[in-house]
Amino acid sequence: MAPIPVQTLDGQILPRQVGRQSVAWRHRLTHFMMVAGPGLIVMVADNDAGAVSTYTEAGARFGTALLWVLVLLLPITYFVQEMVARLGIATGEGLAAIVYRRFGDWWGHFSLASLLGVNFLTLATEFAAVAMAARQLGFSPAIAVPLAAVGLILLVGTGSYRRWERMTLALCGLNLGWLVLAVMVRPDWGAAVYDSLAPTLPRGGITGDFVFLIVAIAGTTIAPWQLFFQQSCVADKRLRFADLKAARFDTAIGAVAICLFAGCMMLLGDAMFRGGLPYEDPAQMAEALGPLIGRGGRIALLILLLNAAVLGATAISLSSAWAWGEAMGWRNTLQARLTEAPGFYSAYAVCVGAAAGLTLIPGAPLQQIILWVQVLAGIMLPAAIVLLQLLLNDREMLGARFANRPWNNAVNWTAAAVLSGLSFLLAARVLIPAWPSFLS
Repeated sequence: MAPIPVQTLDGQILPRQVGRQSVAWRHRLTHFMMVAGPGLIVMVADNDAGAVSTYTEAGARFGTALLWVLVLLLPITYFVQEMVARLGIATGEGLAAIVYRRFGDWWGHFSLASLLGVNFLTLATEFAAVAMAARQLGFSPAIAVPLAAVGLILLVGTGSYRRWERMTLALCGLNLGWLVLAVMVRPDWGAAVYDSLAPTLPRGGITGDFVFLIVAIAGTTIAPWQLFFQQSCVADKRLRFADLKAARFDTAIGAVAICLFAGCMMLLGDAMFRGGLPYEDPAQMAEALGPLIGRGGRIALLILLLNAAVLGATAISLSSAWAWGEAMGWRNTLQARLTEAPGFYSAYAVCVGAAAGLTLIPGAPLQQIILWVQVLAGIMLPAAIVLLQLLLNDREMLGARFANRPWNNAVNWTAAAVLSGLSFLLAARVLIPAWPSFLS
């Protein structure tokens, strides 16, 4: 007997079996589009101004020799962020709220104070990048920085999570420009693929700078604010049990995106390496690569740097505002209007305004701020990951479905140990510049 045809919503006639498969596929795609957002945003936003500087400098110093580090970090990045996505869906709460409830005030105060301190200093570096890019584009930082601050406040003040998410995802989409720029500098694709798959050493062997940049790349790829941001974002979006699979896929796409865009930034730095050009910062790199990428490419690179700073700033500020609101017991949601959640929006505005103001202070020690950000993040990240692991093993709170399984624990404790060790190495290298002397 021939299969009975079915008619789809657009009027197309399909056999019943094919029609069911098509409808099921469309349903899954629609469901994923509704769930997607937190994982992609947290990953792409982590490629902020500091990350752009780190990845491009790695390429400028060592060419493509460090691409393999990004490949190794991809699964670690995914597994760490998958934990907070799962925890947010299972509890419907942000990470700060759960730490207070499960571990008490001392650990809650420690986590909150550490997060707010690191976030504030990191925000200052984002606005420093805004000033740097604006200056190269011919605008006064005294005008560009306040405008960026106002824009960031308006971005979240719409009273709609969906509206904020769509606008932020549009900013994430601009990162595709890194792919275009990477093609424009005409890299050695064979060497890039080889160095991505096979760990290699630069011609000078293992040096202090080589070790430092490996640690810096790892520290840049996972930051404490990411843990708090994604879980609060998942809770604010009100994702539920049925959304877990799609949320994991969203996080996996974000993990691939962060490493892909980071690799493109490294290839831009590699163009400096191959050309024997000195590297100072991304803005100077845009000028140096002008003959290769043209005036349009130079402007595009500076705009991408500005976009990276804005994305990082909104995500970091929101992680602070969400965490502070959870600790204070306020209504803290992007679903509310300004008058309905004044404390939450005020905390966000204060974070943005204070960091922007610090950047505009003449003679502000921005380089020292950047260094102390690395130190504080190195101190906070291990504690945050350990607390996260303990929470994910709390079967009384999560139940068997959402708690870690033995293989989860093996993978996540290994990732935690690696990240903790690298974070402490980064902090030690910043505090003691001559260390490790035997590698120099």
